[in-house]
Amino acid sequence: MTLLTKAHVLYHVLKWRLTWNRRDTHYRFTIPDNPKFMGPRDAVQRIPDGAVVAMSGLGANQWASILYWSMRELFEETGHPRDLTVMAIGGMGARGRAPGSIEELGLPGLCTRFFSGHLETFKAMLRLADMGKLELQCIPQGVMAFLIEGQGRGETSLLTSTGIGTFMDPRVGRGTPVKPPAVEQWVAVEDGQLRYRLPPITVAMFNAPSADREGNIYMRHTAMLAESREIAKAARANGGLVIANVGYVVEKNPDEIFLPASDVDAVVVYPRTEQTGSVKHRKHWPMFTTGSDMPIAEGVARLKYANETLRITPRRTAVDDSLARLAATAFAENVHRGSLVNIGVGLPEEVCRLLYEAGLYEDITLFTESGVIGGLPAPGVFFGAAICPKKMVTSAEIFHQCYESLDVSILGMLQCDSDGNVNVSKRGEGAINYVGPGGFIDFTTAAQTIIFVSSWMLGGKIRLEDNAVRIVEHGKPKFIANVDEITFSGRQALATGKKVLYVSNVGIFQLTPRGVELVRLVPGIDIKRDILDFSPMRILLPESGEVPKVDPVVVSGKGFRLAFK
Repeated sequence: MTLLTKAHVLYHVLKWRLTWNRRDTHYRFTIPDNPKFMGPRDAVQRIPDGAVVAMSGLGANQWASILYWSMRELFEETGHPRDLTVMAIGGMGARGRAPGSIEELGLPGLCTRFFSGHLETFKAMLRLADMGKLELQCIPQGVMAFLIEGQGRGETSLLTSTGIGTFMDPRVGRGTPVKPPAVEQWVAVEDGQLRYRLPPITVAMFNAPSADREGNIYMRHTAMLAESREIAKAARANGGLVIANVGYVVEKNPDEIFLPASDVDAVVVYPRTEQTGSVKHRKHWPMFTTGSDMPIAEGVARLKYANETLRITPRRTAVDDSLARLAATAFAENVHRGSLVNIGVGLPEEVCRLLYEAGLYEDITLFTESGVIGGLPAPGVFFGAAICPKKMVTSAEIFHQCYESLDVSILGMLQCDSDGNVNVSKRGEGAINYVGPGGFIDFTTAAQTIIFVSSWMLGGKIRLEDNAVRIVEHGKPKFIANVDEITFSGRQALATGKKVLYVSNVGIFQLTPRGVELVRLVPGIDIKRDILDFSPMRILLPESGEVPKVDPVVVSGKGFRLAFK
């Protein structure tokens, strides 16, 4: 990345930050003789009280911000629309830090029920739930995608093994309600499996790059398709309303129509509609589109600088880098060329960085749960998109592909316990501390090999010295006797023949029929003092009593090389 490009990215980010709250909900782009084209307030005025409104997108991608703002303003002025059920299968809130997300609907009386797979980013909704003013429901992201897809075919439920043994299973946990608990349950046990439901979608709202003058919708230069088609088909099948928010108008091209005008009730053209966070459709970034000729290295550099400027991504330490190298080594030992691979957020993103730097990403297929396939998953504010993607499908289509052929998933975790169970969904008490599983339950159900990566403890102090790891001060254990919530069932994983590894600062553990066994020890770690005496978790050692040591090169990084076995 040149200095000139760096200056351009800095200018872009600063300009966006200074103007991100700018909007004109009274803007109206119309086309004579086509009543489908209307202003944002005109479109959302058609939403009836009590509607079930489904959105599309992931991260900061596909926000239909002008529609959210218009709904909020109308509600504040008139009290309508009200008592809405809102659905967004993925995390596309702003954590209360930025305007224009679905959190704009987080007002008492406006949104009174909320469904999502990943709840952590929707802070406005979580606060309402803690106040007793909103019903919070959580369903795995892939399951929600399939349910919405099914509504387009007239189906009302889905019978699946996804979620068995986890908190979604009413025999184990609370099922779908997060808060309050004593509300309608949207999952039930049936013949040893789980049957999920969703309320019928009556309004679909999504963001797309463009429309032609007839009202046909186009996705050329989009960063993702996500749930756009499925929510529109579901709303149409249920006799509901479909609203498309686009950035500009193009000439008709029958070969590129994504959604025909006959499936759209309202088209809202608004010039500031974004391709992804900070990037308008009118000035899209080609790196996020299929057919991009930008070198991936250039895209990586630009996004890294943009995220650092926005202070979105955490600053990693030498200890984090060492853990990422250990996880990447475990990954390379358990993955074959040509594998379909899912990489989660957080520390797994550091593994993705190492795969990129080693060139190994070229021999596997990476994807995001929004349906972006190939290239390199984008980090930070751009999460859900990819740098130089090869193909785009819808969320439902990518989850179908996962259930058919997902080889490996590498994921973060909050807690692990003696039975190999993992918690990623519950950070603490109250809705405000609830994360949700996102696509985690789907990916761990579908993948043949699962690699969890996590720091060994919360807090404390770890230091690297002399090619070894030294625990200077113990913190709070993350490997414990029983997790606070089961998002991944070790027992179910064993029953379905999966290989499961847990990578930490002290070593690598593996799930076995006997329990969780330490199979690799990091140099500098004392098994008794640093592991067995510290962790409440029941940890097994190999029957030989000898635990193989991790190569010191992995710890130090000096001369480290990553390669498939």
